[in-house]
Amino acid sequence: MRPLRIGLFTDTFLPDQNGIVTSVGLLSDELRKLGHHVDVVAPDFPEHVDTRQDVRRVDSVRYMFLPTYRLAWPTRKDFEQKYDIVHTHTPLTLGLAGMRLARKWDVPHVATYHTHIEAYTHYVPGLTAVQRATGVVTRAMGLLYGRAAAVIAPTPGMLDVLHDMKIRSPVVIPTSIDPAVLEAAPPVENPWPEGTRRLLSVGRLAKEKRFDHVLDTVAALPDAHLVLLGEGPEREHLEAHAERLGITHRVTFLGVKPWTQIGAYYRLAELFVFASDTETQGLVLQEAQLMGMPVVAVGARGTLSGVAHERSGYLVAPGDVNAMIAHAHHLLEDAELWARMSVGAREFGHTTTPAGVARQVQDVYADALNLPRTVTFPVEAGVSGHPRSTLAYDR
Repeated sequence: MRPLRIGLFTDTFLPDQNGIVTSVGLLSDELRKLGHHVDVVAPDFPEHVDTRQDVRRVDSVRYMFLPTYRLAWPTRKDFEQKYDIVHTHTPLTLGLAGMRLARKWDVPHVATYHTHIEAYTHYVPGLTAVQRATGVVTRAMGLLYGRAAAVIAPTPGMLDVLHDMKIRSPVVIPTSIDPAVLEAAPPVENPWPEGTRRLLSVGRLAKEKRFDHVLDTVAALPDAHLVLLGEGPEREHLEAHAERLGITHRVTFLGVKPWTQIGAYYRLAELFVFASDTETQGLVLQEAQLMGMPVVAVGARGTLSGVAHERSGYLVAPGDVNAMIAHAHHLLEDAELWARMSVGAREFGHTTTPAGVARQVQDVYADALNLPRTVTFPVEAGVSGHPRSTLAYDR
C-alpha cells in the first residue's frame, strides 16, 4: 500500500474541545506515523495559533445559533493538489465540501458518523418539530452518507440509526484515547473543598448532555462536591438549577481546560457521573476509566458499550436519577467496591489504542481504493508540512 494523501474534513477542531476534536487529532497523528500525508481541514479561529503542522484552516464565520462555534465558509478556489481519499467527520459546511470534492476528483469518500444529528435539531429554530413530523433530518443524512464508499460508526449502539438512514454495511470502529496525554498532565490546584467526596463530569454544557440530572444526583449526596469541566449555552440554566436545588456551594463550574491538563482533574476525582443519552460513544467515559475512575452513567446508544457494567462502573436507564444516586452512594461508601471498580475501569479503558484504531481505518481506506491491506512504511521528510490555503469546491 502506497503512502496516501488523506483529507480529514471536520467542522470542529482546536481550539474547540470535544470528542470529535480528540478523535480526528489522534487519527491524524497515527496515520502520519504510518507514513501517510494527512491534512485536518477545519474552520479558522482568528485568534488561535496552531501548533500542529497537519491543520489546514478554512475561512469561517461565527455560527449564530451556537456562538462559541465557527462555521467554515469555503470559497470556489480549489486545492493545489487533490487527496487520494476524503474522510469527513461532520455533515456541516466542511463535511459537505469534502463530499463534493470527492465527487469532483472521483476519489473515495469515507465518513465517520460521530454525532447523532437528530438529537441536535434544537440548535436550528423550528427544526425539531419538522423532524418529528417528517423525519426530514434522517432522510437528509441518509442521502448524504448513503453516497459514501464506507460509513464508520464508533459503537454498535449507533447501527440502528444508520440503518434507519438506509446505510448499507456500516463499519464499527471505536474512537480511542491516548492514555499517555492524560497520565502526563501536570498537577493542578485541587478544586474540591477539603473533606468532600469528589465528583467530576466533563462535556459541553448543552441541553442534550442532561447535566441537570447530574446536579439532581449531587443534591441527594450531602457530602459530594461536583466539578464541571466544560462550557456551553446551558451554563446559566445549570447555575440557576443548582441554586434552586440549594447546592450552589457544592458545584464548581471550571469552564474549559486544555486537553493537556484534563488528566490531572481525573486523577484527583473519585467518581465520574454522566447523564447524556445522545452520545455516539462518550469519549469522556473512556478518559475517566483510563485514569482508574469508576463511572455512573446513562446507558443509551453509544454509552452502552462505553462502560463495563458492574466491572468498571454502572449504567442506568435514561432519566433514572434515583438509580444514579443509589449507585453513586454505593461506590462512595464502599471502599472495597470502589477499589475493585477502579482496577476494572483502568483495564476496560485500555481495550482500544490509537494505533490499533488507525490501522482499522487504514483498512477501510484500502478497501475503498481497492488496494491490499498492508502495513507501514517510513515517514517521508516533510510529509506533514504544507502552506495554509483556502478550501473550495465547485457549486
